[in-house]
Amino acid sequence: MIAIDLGSNTIRIVKWDCKENKKIDEFEKIIKTADGLVESGEINKEAIKRIIEAINEAKEKIDFNDKIVAVATEALRRAKNKDEVIKEIKEKTGIEFKIISPYEEAKYTALAVENCLNRCGYDARNFFLVDIGGGSTELILKHKNEIVSKSYKVGIVTLTQKYKTTDAIKIAAKKEVVKFKEFIDFVFNAYKKPKIFTASSGTPTTIAALKHGMNYKTYDPQKINGTIITPDDLDFWMDKLLKMEMKKREELVGVGRGDLIVSGIMIFKEIFRITKYNECIVCDDGVREGVAISECKKKMIKGYI
Repeated sequence: MIAIDLGSNTIRIVKWDCKENKKIDEFEKIIKTADGLVESGEINKEAIKRIIEAINEAKEKIDFNDKIVAVATEALRRAKNKDEVIKEIKEKTGIEFKIISPYEEAKYTALAVENCLNRCGYDARNFFLVDIGGGSTELILKHKNEIVSKSYKVGIVTLTQKYKTTDAIKIAAKKEVVKFKEFIDFVFNAYKKPKIFTASSGTPTTIAALKHGMNYKTYDPQKINGTIITPDDLDFWMDKLLKMEMKKREELVGVGRGDLIVSGIMIFKEIFRITKYNECIVCDDGVREGVAISECKKKMIKGYI
């Protein structure tokens, strides 16, 4: 099956083998869905064009002759013109997106990360998960079969476009992330703080890639899953990236992500500080993998597999 995650910064597509429970093929591209959303409240025409072009590019690389489930997250949830955007994408690609709620997004992400942690040899019954997206950040606690989550409208695209400079973003990140503390304290007290702190999405996976000596073009998701990163890693790469010219920085993290990665690191650092974890296990798997696994489970229940 094909699962598509239209995020606020990136579109991620995976072809999944339900019988083997594994990825067959994948496609990912930065399309900045949320570009200009803070100012206008809408997804602009350039972003819609980038989304459509990315989907059609993916069709040339992946066999789409399969069941397709496509979901959209915070940028579309927030956009005043969401209905028009979904309609235009369907007209020009044949694919209809469903806008999912923050809780559905959390459940898909947790399912994917649980699968990732299990493959990496961890006991994934309990964990605390952070997903730093383009338009929002999801905090997710998995306790046995229960998922408790909260979504905050703080993302790397929206934070960067709203506050512009590095100093302003740093101050804003501290101010915004401190709001996370109430939820974090609640779940750690109610369910006991999990031993495992894990993270999905672009910022942690990029830092993990840099730690392995990879850049955007040589990125290998299989090497990312299970990578340990620490606050010292964030400090090291923040300092190194800020000293680079933007062109060099984007060679490492991807065109259009040179400023965004800085915002992501700042958010991530504050989460480390509030939670008092010393290390984080990174998983490349996220919403798209969660959607695929969920749909495969439905097939299995119905006896199609």
